[in-house]
Amino acid sequence: LTISIMFDEPKPLGFSFENCKRNALLTSRGIVVGAGSGSGSATGPVMRKTGTTIVGVIYKDDVVLGADTRATEGPIVADKNCKKIHYLAPNIYCCGAGTAADTENTTDLISSQLTLHRLTTNKESRVSTACTLLKRMLFNYQGHVSAALVLGGVDVKGPHLYSIHPHGSVDALPYVTMGSGSLAAMAVFEAGYRMDMAEQEAIDLVHR
Repeated sequence: LTISIMFDEPKPLGFSFENCKRNALLTSRGIVVGAGSGSGSATGPVMRKTGTTIVGVIYKDDVVLGADTRATEGPIVADKNCKKIHYLAPNIYCCGAGTAADTENTTDLISSQLTLHRLTTNKESRVSTACTLLKRMLFNYQGHVSAALVLGGVDVKGPHLYSIHPHGSVDALPYVTMGSGSLAAMAVFEAGYRMDMAEQEAIDLVHR
């Protein structure tokens, strides 16, 4: 059994000045970039706040996880190639939204605990075990660890998909979305999801 993981295509490293050239062109044509509707001038592109979108979907006997790669600090794009799909075990991965440091450290800690558990029991990690460890840790901190997680994996009992909220509550669903873009993503899933999808259909749905 395998887990399919969707990543956005890597973007070029370094600074991008494409918007500077665009803004200069718009200004030369009399369009005020970022102007409000009451400014009396033609309105150009206005800054739009975008955050994380993480999703997961179960198809047949497997799971597909997907996440964007942009890390923001308010209106600033801090990292265009942020890794938001984290390794927990060979058969379990986890998408993280919220504070990047919290999601990284939370998943690293649980991954190490699962490794020790596998070495002790000499058995494959179960997704329910990872879910229990994550929700207990987050509940202990009462939401002060800002980590919203989509946990997916396949074990001896089949595919599993959970959404884990920062305060420790858990939902087990056939498809989940989290992050600031979750409502738009959920609309796409509700329109396109169906039971027993093929692998490529699930990948296309997540990519959409």
